[in-house]
Amino acid sequence: MKKKLLATLLGVAMVASLLVGCGSSAEEAAPAAEAAPAAEAEAPAAEEAAAPAAGDLEFKIVVKSFQSSYWQAAVTGVNQAAEELGVSVECNGPNAESDIADQVNMLTNYINAQPDGIGLAACDQSAVLDALQMAMDAGIPVVCFDSGVPDAPAGSVLSTIATDNYGAGATAADNLYAALKDTIASATAPVRIGEVNQESTSESITQRGLGFIDKFTELAKADGYTVAVVGNEFYVNGAKDKGDEASANIIIEVAVPAQTTVELCATEASAIMNKSDVIGMFGSNQVAAEGILSANENLDVLGTEPGTKILAAGFDAGSVIKQAIRDGKMFGAVTQSPLAMGKTTVETLYAIANGETVSDIATDGYWYDTTNMDSADIAPNLYD
Repeated sequence: MKKKLLATLLGVAMVASLLVGCGSSAEEAAPAAEAAPAAEAEAPAAEEAAAPAAGDLEFKIVVKSFQSSYWQAAVTGVNQAAEELGVSVECNGPNAESDIADQVNMLTNYINAQPDGIGLAACDQSAVLDALQMAMDAGIPVVCFDSGVPDAPAGSVLSTIATDNYGAGATAADNLYAALKDTIASATAPVRIGEVNQESTSESITQRGLGFIDKFTELAKADGYTVAVVGNEFYVNGAKDKGDEASANIIIEVAVPAQTTVELCATEASAIMNKSDVIGMFGSNQVAAEGILSANENLDVLGTEPGTKILAAGFDAGSVIKQAIRDGKMFGAVTQSPLAMGKTTVETLYAIANGETVSDIATDGYWYDTTNMDSADIAPNLYD
């Protein structure tokens, strides 16, 4: 009986081995079906392996310039986020924000290096269009910060992280107009407000300048005054209401230097501040604001007493502007948070690399003067 049973089992084994060796398609399907649960069990591990490890991610960051402490603060934020997330970053930027061709070359070189993502603060929003198309074609996500690129090829910029620059310029106008309101009311002749913008190409600068012009005009017209915008053609044409200089109660004169340096901004500021009808000045970024202060070293016309001195409003921070506000040479300024923008840029690139959907992020601007610059809400945003 045992021998018979053993023979039967051996026969079954031989047939089975022959079937496995020949393998019909139907017979192969059954083992595959039986193996399916094991494959499913391994799927989560495969998905986890597909997600990039933080240490394998490399991001390239292109700032507008290493010239000012503003961009140094942004780089500090970039490095902080990189350390916290465990990713690799490399930052670069031209010597000055007017070195547009240099920045485009840096951006192109970074695209050729095939990083996992690029952060870009564009000096000129039209000069980077071809490079953005190149990055998109290469499958490299781009996040813009500080300045957007409105005409970027569709899908090439996944997020823009920037201050509401138009609103920030309006904040400067709100505070300066309130301080000058009585001076304007008591004037027996037209008065002049000067505005120095370091250039007329990047979105951040142009929006601040126009935001100031439009808000100051709006406030003045609400009080029954007429306003005219004169000077730089870009800002005159971009103003919502450029008015008529011949009949205006208030003239807003806008100047833009040939290059983005403090010295040239100072030259433009001096030309305005030498006029006897000037009661206020606005510098739309750190370089322009420092240019106004530099011009004042020879003129000594700035102060915080409306009607007696010219009241100057600046933008951004830095040790020069902060000290001028403390010394009563500058009335106040609007600050951003470049450190937060740099940090948020890396965090957003990291989210993209991990398959997350991102959108634009607006950061705030804050007015500060001697009354609040040391407060807990403002002081962290005042970089040196």
